[in-house]
Amino acid sequence: MRSIAWVTDSTSTIDPEFAKKNHIYIVPLRLILGQDTYRESVDVSADDFYEKMRHESKVSSSQPPIGEFIELYESLKDKYDDVIAIHCSSELSGTFNTSIQAAVIAEVPVIGIDSKFGAFPLREMVLAGIEWHKMGHSAQEIKEKIEEIIQSTSFYVIPASLNRLHSSGRVSGTQLLLSNLLRIHLLLRFEEGKVIVEEKIRTFKKARQKMVDIVKEDIQKIKKVCIMHANNIEEARIIEKELTELHPLLKTEVMTFIPVVGLLAGEGTIAMSWIKNQPSFS
Repeated sequence: MRSIAWVTDSTSTIDPEFAKKNHIYIVPLRLILGQDTYRESVDVSADDFYEKMRHESKVSSSQPPIGEFIELYESLKDKYDDVIAIHCSSELSGTFNTSIQAAVIAEVPVIGIDSKFGAFPLREMVLAGIEWHKMGHSAQEIKEKIEEIIQSTSFYVIPASLNRLHSSGRVSGTQLLLSNLLRIHLLLRFEEGKVIVEEKIRTFKKARQKMVDIVKEDIQKIKKVCIMHANNIEEARIIEKELTELHPLLKTEVMTFIPVVGLLAGEGTIAMSWIKNQPSFS
């Protein structure tokens, strides 16, 4: 069986110890607080980041430097038969394109996958890919199977703030104005890697309920729902309770959002994601 190295980024939320045991190489995004730069999930934890963010007005993020990717690919060149590079949505970050460009410079053939998401879905794609590799599938076959997961994934977000999403070009000025003037909450949805407005809703509670209602439409096709939060565990637990009451056999996971999401969408952001007909390996 051909050996495979996995190259991904810190938005995948993969446990570092699990990564070491399964040939996963995680390149961290950068978080910038004032004059200080941190490697996401390496130099600062999510909880520590949110604490620091409250006391710093100048915050931003950036993709990993290309040199870090080049160095990684150079180190993998003679160790593995195949390399699969799978990253967060190329519509939201330049990480995927930088990774592929670095592989070309390092002269390492890479099978690239734009996950079109990040966080929970990206993690699940990598975990499924590892299982498919154990079953004997080739790297190309694994890519095709992961692309099926991408098409079956739903991801909804209620951002706590639109200010940084607007400044980064991810929401329009009109949407920001409506939100600030009318105190409207936007329910955002991932579509082909982009974040679009699904619905404008008056209260956070109604926006939260709308997400749960959307899950109901897919409830017979899903095994698990992940509830993600940017330092808002209380709301995440409320949603988890509602889902458990709705469908007792449904598995739920509550995940603290990676810091870069909290930076863009604001502390307090809530999101949900699920994969229809998700493959099971147990």
